[in-house]
Amino acid sequence: MKNINIIIRKSFLFLFLILVGCSNFEDLNTNPDSSTKANASMTATGVILSSLKFNGRDAHAFLQPQAFAKYIGFANQSQMSQQYNEMGNGSFEGMTMLQNVEKMVQYATGTPTENSYKGIAKFARAYLFYHLTMQMGDVPYTDANKGETGLYRPKFDTQKDVLIGILDELKEADSYFSKGIVFDGDPTPYKGDPTKWRKASNAFALKVLMSLSKKEADPSLNIKARFAEIVNANNLLEESTGFLGLNYSIVDIHPLSGTNDLFTSRTVISSLLIDELKRLNDRRLFYYAEPATKLINDGKQESDFNAYQGVDAALDYTVMTQKYLEGEYSLLNQRYLKDYASEPRMRMTYAEQQLILAEARILNWITVGDAKKYYESGVKSALKEQMKTKAIYAHAMAIDQAYIDNYFTGNVAFASTTGDQLKQIWYQRYILNFMQDATSSYFEYRRTNYPNFPVDPTTNLNIDEPTKIPVRWLYPTSESSYNRENYEKALADQYDGYDGVNKVMWVLK
Repeated sequence: MKNINIIIRKSFLFLFLILVGCSNFEDLNTNPDSSTKANASMTATGVILSSLKFNGRDAHAFLQPQAFAKYIGFANQSQMSQQYNEMGNGSFEGMTMLQNVEKMVQYATGTPTENSYKGIAKFARAYLFYHLTMQMGDVPYTDANKGETGLYRPKFDTQKDVLIGILDELKEADSYFSKGIVFDGDPTPYKGDPTKWRKASNAFALKVLMSLSKKEADPSLNIKARFAEIVNANNLLEESTGFLGLNYSIVDIHPLSGTNDLFTSRTVISSLLIDELKRLNDRRLFYYAEPATKLINDGKQESDFNAYQGVDAALDYTVMTQKYLEGEYSLLNQRYLKDYASEPRMRMTYAEQQLILAEARILNWITVGDAKKYYESGVKSALKEQMKTKAIYAHAMAIDQAYIDNYFTGNVAFASTTGDQLKQIWYQRYILNFMQDATSSYFEYRRTNYPNFPVDPTTNLNIDEPTKIPVRWLYPTSESSYNRENYEKALADQYDGYDGVNKVMWVLK
């Protein structure tokens, strides 16, 4: 953690020198009608983008979580290690945002928009720490961002305490947003509307609670009551609310757009996704994939489900590449390359919320509503969102309202048994997160063991357990150097003193 604080200090020094060096230029060119000082609005933009924007290196980095969640394979360049379950180190770099979160609140204090910005602060913290703890287990939480006070070696809070803290912060966010007014600096489609942020924050709280389903019986967590309280308060996403996320534009293009086909031409869609979409007669297949060249050459039409073939994501890389060169596989839909805004970046949607509610109703966490209706409303919303994609990329199988109205037949009709119903819900969440939130799909796989991720011991890079999918990221390597005592205690408390990718964190036990 010490190195993070050093980086922050050097960054501020660099920024200070730039500002001093450019003072004469700014004196001549400052617009008298605009503010030259940091304020809550400016800081909020950075905080929200840090939370929601793809902050990876490049298109290759964008695809890596997709490979790990078995949506894709990657051929004819070099082996993408994530496809074969290589799990590296996590990162605490996201915590550098916390200083800006505090600054935002300081700037807003005493202003009419104070409650709105405090709501953003609570949500941003909850969103950050949720992902950190779900990746690694115990993480610094209560001692995080205290470098200015001289605390460079923060203790690790237990995962249970972190998740309780996250839920408490989301409850606080709900309270702040309920008293908030429209605020500036929001780059999302919500445009500073605290009512929409409140709904999205509560939907995210339901997602966090569902990820704790293995701990349902723990009375100290009070999971069912917390979940029911949020639902009964009825401040949740509506279809008209829209998604929490970001829209791409000509200025901020999709990470795969304009990459000269260096990545999209090598991205093969997995059989885990394609085979199920074919079984469900789901037209999202045509928006996700291109038909296999060999099958088109053999006479099949692009509008034929059978013109699409996926790869076993565990297949040997050399064999996969050879079959790829022979045109046997369906590649990623060309819209990701050709359209700078092929689809928005959606972090929390009405569709996912409704599927979470469907599962909660089956589990008897709530008594309101009907599981079948929740399921159908969630899937319908996802299909309507897909319908917004340009039809030219749908291979003559565009989704329309008539298709949506008749979608729930055959294998998609709500099943008669609880086990099958849950699998339907889980898989629809898996479909939903294609090219969106693959990390969440991996979290869900750990929780439900569904869908069944393919594993081949001869290709698996999980060396210690070649028959298994890893279950966590390792801690940042810097912790063993700069925060060794707390790092070793966290390992001793959780993982028998060993920082291994197959060690099972508390939330999965």
